[in-house]
Amino acid sequence: MKIKKIPLLAQIIAAIALGVVCGLFFPEWLSRVFATVNSIFSNLLSFIIPLLILGLIAPGIADVGRNAGRLLAATAGVAYLFTIFSGIFSYSVCELLYPMLISGENLTAVPEGSAAATPYFSIEIPPLFGVMSALIASFMLGVGMTVIKGNALKNAMEDFKSIIVLSIEKIIIPFLPLYIFGI
Repeated sequence: MKIKKIPLLAQIIAAIALGVVCGLFFPEWLSRVFATVNSIFSNLLSFIIPLLILGLIAPGIADVGRNAGRLLAATAGVAYLFTIFSGIFSYSVCELLYPMLISGENLTAVPEGSAAATPYFSIEIPPLFGVMSALIASFMLGVGMTVIKGNALKNAMEDFKSIIVLSIEKIIIPFLPLYIFGI
């Protein structure tokens, strides 16, 4: 009999539910174990995200071809407009709802001793560069690869993309439910 793999979304929902339930009765030492795992995985995510941006966006832009510059400008313009619209919408909703939600009678004090568990140790994994630097480098490399005649950089970026995809498949996705459970 073949066992079906549980979809990632179902794993995440189960991790949230189990995390809430287990957080009610786990002893402090076990909570600190999960806090340690979360601390390490969080640092790893912070390290991988700029590399992920560079490894997936630059080859994607290069694959678009000669019109990549115009298409990229149009996409950035649409994204910028939606960002402005989303910000205005979020601000309006908060202005309407927050006064009702945050009033003196709705606030409760946080019980003493309910602080988050501290990890046993932490491993700092600083990112090689920031997210915005990764975006700009991706745009420059992607558009540049469409303009130049050589394939060496494009082939290297395709190999880098394969490494990033492998990292996502073998590290990020398998550990994501555990990370969410630990939060």
